[in-house]
Parts: sequence; structure tokens; C-alpha cells
Amino acid sequence: MTRVAVYLPDGSPGPGRLGEAELDVVDAAAAELVLPEATVSDERGGRLLDDDLMFDPAAGGGPLAAEAADRQARAFGVVNAAFHTQRALRYAADLLGHPVPHLIVRIGMHDQPRRWRGGHYRLPEPAGDEPVRVHPHGEVHLGGGAAFVHSAAGRYFHAPAHNAAIVCHEVGHHLTRHTADFRLNRLRPPTDQISGKTGIDEGTADVIAAIMLGHPDIYGWHRAHIPESDQRRRKLDPRWTMAAFRGGRDHDQHADGTVWASACWSARQRVITATWPPSRFDAMLLRGLEQFDRDNRPSASSLNGTAERTHADALRPRRHFSRLLAAMTATDPELAPVVLAAMAEHRIRVGASNSTLRDAALDRGAR
Repeated sequence: MTRVAVYLPDGSPGPGRLGEAELDVVDAAAAELVLPEATVSDERGGRLLDDDLMFDPAAGGGPLAAEAADRQARAFGVVNAAFHTQRALRYAADLLGHPVPHLIVRIGMHDQPRRWRGGHYRLPEPAGDEPVRVHPHGEVHLGGGAAFVHSAAGRYFHAPAHNAAIVCHEVGHHLTRHTADFRLNRLRPPTDQISGKTGIDEGTADVIAAIMLGHPDIYGWHRAHIPESDQRRRKLDPRWTMAAFRGGRDHDQHADGTVWASACWSARQRVITATWPPSRFDAMLLRGLEQFDRDNRPSASSLNGTAERTHADALRPRRHFSRLLAAMTATDPELAPVVLAAMAEHRIRVGASNSTLRDAALDRGAR
């Protein structure tokens, strides 16, 4: 184990508390850390790392910082992203009883012709616009940052690798890909995958981020300018019920996912109130993702005649919140009544499509 400086979740509207932690490192290079679970690298070139992995976050570095400060910030980003990636993957592996495939995390991606402030999870797509070959197991891409936000210490250049919420959300997509497999990518060729996410995928990744951070306002640092009453804040608030669900390809899947994530967070809080450890709900969620895939595998008649591509009819049920809820409760019948009651307050129940649940919530005037 190697001692490292990272941001530790503390529930504050900022990057967290700067502190020391341990990181299990297999190998290190100029700008890359190889862990048992993942490989994390800065793709922008130059030597960043040395034997001592205790770097200064340097307020995020960025284009206005001195060269030495920006180097420190970039090095810190590699270590911080590695720590939160390892922490999330190890927690999931412990609850699942097995690891998921090795994850590649690339920092500083897509910064040309302009800098990028976001993150995404990508799989190999033949018609995609990725400038690099994507590993068949999936990759997390983090931008180099493109804006300033505020922290307790003042103005901060928002580098996604410094933001545990973004890192954990994208790791969450890696977990869903190799458990629930919402887009049935396991039936497609390794180089012809679907990277696009549905609301249930985005919401599950959000609640995984909330679990790892320990609070529901997961994006409160870099989205502080968005009111908590606005769904774009993506705070996991009890107000988000199926009445706020829109559906359809033209609607923001992140916003729809907030409904599912909020319901999951409410259920987790209810589990805690009932004196069970929160890990009991976390295990139900993760094991439910695997059960979901087993319960919703397409029949031969639902495929379009090729082993590689699946018909839309086979994918449509894999968008339904109710199906994942059914899978989750099947993995822990003792906990099921508590979780089902909390989900019902968000107008989510077993045995109905998303549109049916939405219409019923609107008819009842749920808000």
C-alpha cells in the first residue's frame, strides 16, 4: 500500500476534505498508475508522477496557473481519480462477491479544439467519434477542465479528476455494464458496442456516486449555481417522483435517472432508519443488477436474426425501473417490504412500465 493525498468525502459542498489514504498500486509510470482493478493515466503528456504520490491539488491548476502548479494539480488528479476508482470498485466487488473487468480511466480527453469539463463512460463503437481505440471492457474519459467553481479556499479550476462525484458516477456505468448490461452489449461484437445510456443507467450511476460520497447532493460543488429545486441539479431529493419522468430519446436521460436515483436514496435512508446497515441496501442494489440481467434475458424470438444485434423489443423492457426493483427485492426478501414502501412514495412499483407509472403519478397529482 502507498500513502497518497486525496480528497475524502465529508458531505460539504466542495471537493471534500484533503487528507491521506492508502492506495494499492501495482505499477507507476510518468503519468499512469496501474492498480489491481484499473489503470489511470493522464493523456496530455509529460512526466507527472514520482515515487512520492503526495501531491498538492493546487486549486485545480488550469490554464491560468503557473506551470509547476498545473503539474501538481494534474498529478493530484491521477492519484485522486485512482483512489476513488479503486474504492468504488472494491466496495462493489466485496458486495457482489467477485470483481468486474479491469477498467481504463483516461484523464485530459477530448480537450481539442477546446477544453472539456465533463466525464463519460465509453465502449468501442465503429461509427463513433472517439480519437482513440476504446478497450472492449469499457473506459472512463475525464476532461481536463474548462471552468472555475468555488471551494472553501476560494476559486477552483474544476478538473473532473478532482471531483469524486464525477469519477464515481462514471465507475458506476462500468458496474452496470458488467452486471445489468442495460443495452445487451454482451450480445454484440466486442468492437460494436452501444455507449448511449438510458435513464435507469444514469440513475443507477448517480446513486452509486451518492453511496460512495455518503450524501445526496452529489453534484452540489460544480452545480451550486443550479437551485436544488431544479432537476438539473440532480440532487437525490424525495420530491422527484414518476410525475417528473418524461421518457423518450429526445429527453435528458440524466433527468429521468434522477427519479430512480432519488427513490433508491429514499429506500436506503429507510433501511438505515429501520436499523439495518446501509451496506444491506447497497448489496441489494448491486446484486439486483446481476439478477436483473438474469431475469430479463431476451428470448430467441425477440432477436432480429443475428447473434450480434438485438431488436428494440428486447431492449425496451430493460429501461423499466419496476423490473430492476423486482430483481433487487428478490435478492433480499427480508428487506423488500421496507424498500418497496419507500419506492411507492416515488410512485414506483413492481409490474408496470415507466410510462404507466408516470401517467398514474400525474393522475394522482404527485409532485
